[in-house]
Amino acid sequence: MTLKKALVATAILAVGGLVGQVAAADEDPIRIGVLVTQEGTFANAGSDGLRGFELALREAGMEAGGRSIEWVLGPTNGTPDSALRAARQLVDSDDVDLIIGPLSGSEGIAMRDYAHTVPEITIINGVSSAMETTFVDPAENFFRFNIQGAQAGYGLGSYVVNERGWTRVATVAADYSFGYTNFLGFAADFCAAGGEIVERFWVPLGSSDFGAVIAALPYDVDAIYLGIGGTDAINFLNQYEQAGAETNLIGSSIIADQSVLTARGTARDALIGTPAAGWQAADSDLPEWQAFVAAYQAGWPEDERFPSPSLYATLYYNATVAALTALDEVGGDLSDGHTEFRAALSALEMDSPIGHISLDENRQAVGSVFISEVVENADGTGLTTQLVSRTDGVNATFGLPTDQFMSMVGLPSRDTPDCDALRDAAN
Repeated sequence: MTLKKALVATAILAVGGLVGQVAAADEDPIRIGVLVTQEGTFANAGSDGLRGFELALREAGMEAGGRSIEWVLGPTNGTPDSALRAARQLVDSDDVDLIIGPLSGSEGIAMRDYAHTVPEITIINGVSSAMETTFVDPAENFFRFNIQGAQAGYGLGSYVVNERGWTRVATVAADYSFGYTNFLGFAADFCAAGGEIVERFWVPLGSSDFGAVIAALPYDVDAIYLGIGGTDAINFLNQYEQAGAETNLIGSSIIADQSVLTARGTARDALIGTPAAGWQAADSDLPEWQAFVAAYQAGWPEDERFPSPSLYATLYYNATVAALTALDEVGGDLSDGHTEFRAALSALEMDSPIGHISLDENRQAVGSVFISEVVENADGTGLTTQLVSRTDGVNATFGLPTDQFMSMVGLPSRDTPDCDALRDAAN
């Protein structure tokens, strides 16, 4: 049984009246546009995301719901403008039926807004994880089968307070929507656990020179939270090592990832022992994860992939499996504005490589958060992560009613959460 078929076998599609045997409205191929970064800070991440997308299609035999699949690449550079240009090309010129993507946080917000203007197109998020994409003015034709950045960072703050004894930190994070979102998940939990954020530094996405920030970091802290990824993280670590800095690091959800851990050079060694929370753990014992890793490794030569899937490969894979599963359920029927297809997506639950996934009323994933620590590979050839804990069923508001979440935490920004208020409330 292929991995995709195994996932489909575990899917629960509680859609009243849908029996999955309805013939497709026609036998034309289903055209999927894949929106993914191919330039900029997340270029390598995007290439691995594309591997995850392709793996799901391969395992499905390039068909779903009795119809063949064709796909078209929509390359972006990680910016909202590039995502919109690529999406319009896919819809207006390439005549796609649905889009899978994008990757970066602000791209996702732009695609949510675009979704409102193309109600005939279904958009299934790739990786982008800004909270507002599904939490503020959600689009009925936009679905996200990955937990967003605040969810992915939650639990890490209390872990470093309770297990490491780190109660005073400074933070360095990317100055855009995902940077705010992922920081919010860490900070809300950290402050509620009694931690103090001494100073916050925000750096532009795509930065190459971190010298001024590194020089300004306070010395009287237990650790530095590092909320950047891709080439930004690699550049920071190189300059951090050159400056001789040795303060403990806390990793964001995109730093303890294959796209950073496999970078050349020794600067990444500063990450050894760094705790991080996120979507997956390299040594997870979930059978779905182990099967996925084996399929990924068999799918490409060693020099054309990471040692194990990055989070970008995993999340694009999950999004594609979700799309194919729903298409199978409705017999490939995309008639009537994708009504039955979207109902199937909304009700879809699956046991994915990174745990059980379901969607809330905003079509936002409820899923698992993994806390790991960066360690050396057993053979000493590089870095990987070692699982500390997994928390299942984490929703967009950390289990709080929405009004309570908004009053206590608030939407992601440079200034939220109010650490003093959260710490005082917890006491």
